[in-house]
Amino acid sequence: MILRPAWFPVSLLAIALTAGIAGAQQSTTAGHPTTQPADATHPQPAAISAPTSVHPAQTAPAQPQTSVAEPPLAQDNVSTQQPQIIVTGPPPATNSWQLHERVAWAASIVLAVLGYVGIILALRALNAIKRSNEASLETARAAMGVADALLGQTKALLEFERPWILVHIDPSLTAENSFKVMASNRGRRPARITHLADQVHMVADESELPATLDYDSMDMQEQEEPVILLPGESIAIARFTRTDIAQICKTEEQMRRVATWQEIIYLFGRVTYCDVSPSSADVSPYLTDWCCRYIHGETKSALIVGGPQSYNRHI
Repeated sequence: MILRPAWFPVSLLAIALTAGIAGAQQSTTAGHPTTQPADATHPQPAAISAPTSVHPAQTAPAQPQTSVAEPPLAQDNVSTQQPQIIVTGPPPATNSWQLHERVAWAASIVLAVLGYVGIILALRALNAIKRSNEASLETARAAMGVADALLGQTKALLEFERPWILVHIDPSLTAENSFKVMASNRGRRPARITHLADQVHMVADESELPATLDYDSMDMQEQEEPVILLPGESIAIARFTRTDIAQICKTEEQMRRVATWQEIIYLFGRVTYCDVSPSSADVSPYLTDWCCRYIHGETKSALIVGGPQSYNRHI
């Protein structure tokens, strides 16, 4: 299981053993020089230690470490050849493979095999760590996805359960050509109105209205006694009547332009409210922006929700 390529270190050990044995044999045979054979036409007898019937002056001196073949000497009354004398020296000392050299060689082989095994184990450990890290990363990503989904569900639930104040226009039942701007709680929790603001603009066309309104510069009327609206309840936050045109228009010319629809009166404002539950104490207040358009008639007037989309929003 650990050494899948186990044949490699076994082959390495076998090659090293074969090389060591071959080196030992070569070192052993290196100390034994070979003797050149004599000529085939002159047979050589066995080596002797003393000459037989040979004159001392005709005998060659013996030289160690060499083999000398003496040519036959011609004598007057002798018809036979004299035997050759071969002198051999003592055998050289054998260069044997010492024990400590064998131990060192075996130790080097064992260390090489152990090093290879250690490298394989280290690589396997690194691969296991890498796979574990990748699995942990995937688990963390899955956990983050689940957390994001739960957070989205929680936000959706809070948005569903929060109070929602919407603005609509109701005609007055007691006065003709009089209108009330009503704020209604359409959410599932009670709402507490903290600030109110409203303003009037008179322009020739809707496109002449400011792109954005600076509600911070308006006179935000803080409610001395905060109004609490239960789900489904409504309250009037502004009123507008036909007689208010005289206060908005400074001259008769402006009155005529409003009556002929050359100029349009826009009434807009903002409602600031919050949730009354203790858990929402640290939550930012909610905002509802609203805008209405006044339509002047000869005898009847109307006030409808209108204006740019940026003037009618819920935050």
